[in-house]
Amino acid sequence: MAAHSLKSYQAAHFRWHSEERVGFIELDRPDKKNPLTFESYAELRDLFRALAYDRDVRCVVMSGAGGNFCSGGDVYEIIGPLTKMAMPELLDFTRTTGDLVRAMRACPQVIVAAVDGICAGAGAILAMASDLRLATSAAKTAFLFTRVGLAGCDMGACAILPRLIGHGRAAELLYSGRAMSAEEGLAWGFFSRLVANEQLLPEARALAAGIAAGPMFAHSMTKNMLNQEWAMSLEQAIEAEAQAQAICMQTEDFKRAFEAFAARSKPQFLGR
Repeated sequence: MAAHSLKSYQAAHFRWHSEERVGFIELDRPDKKNPLTFESYAELRDLFRALAYDRDVRCVVMSGAGGNFCSGGDVYEIIGPLTKMAMPELLDFTRTTGDLVRAMRACPQVIVAAVDGICAGAGAILAMASDLRLATSAAKTAFLFTRVGLAGCDMGACAILPRLIGHGRAAELLYSGRAMSAEEGLAWGFFSRLVANEQLLPEARALAAGIAAGPMFAHSMTKNMLNQEWAMSLEQAIEAEAQAQAICMQTEDFKRAFEAFAARSKPQFLGR
């Protein structure tokens, strides 16, 4: 598939725009704390899949409108209809939601979640599946699937969350469904840092811009290896990283960085 740009892409179920190599996703149903629908799950999945072929966007910021990140699946537009579906339809839905996480993990861009207020259910999964997370002190992150009679193992939560915050902490959150405070999220490593409410998007934008200014190919390789090495032995991981780094050493960015260092100037990375 040929490379293309999503600069002019018009999203139907959330806000999307890109500028200066950074793409911005804003979940925009603030009256309901930005819940997801069948359609928005699928459109988010398709957007992240398409980003794999976009060379203009180098980092993505995901946020929610109106002081909240995302309240999860819409009670009336998703949960209600699910109670009336047969198993084949239910499995189609759960596979779709899982495909969204796969698409987020597989896209080469680093994803920065900017979390404020409610971050619950599938919203907590979106934050979890991102590569980096910033939050305000008002952030309340809840994997509340047990509160609606479901298992905590949703959209990769039992695989990813323990790797972020530890098995015991993840187990408590997934069994209880209680909200993790922003301070807990910071102490446990879920959030990189907490920022003032008015600084959340500026800080996320600055973080994304710094990443976007770096060596895109090398960043995508780092993301890929972070994903792949979960299932590797140490011996396999060391060999895989040796091969990955040798590939990066063939890029123009690597040569450009050396030339800039020799000239005592700042390298301009072009992502190839």
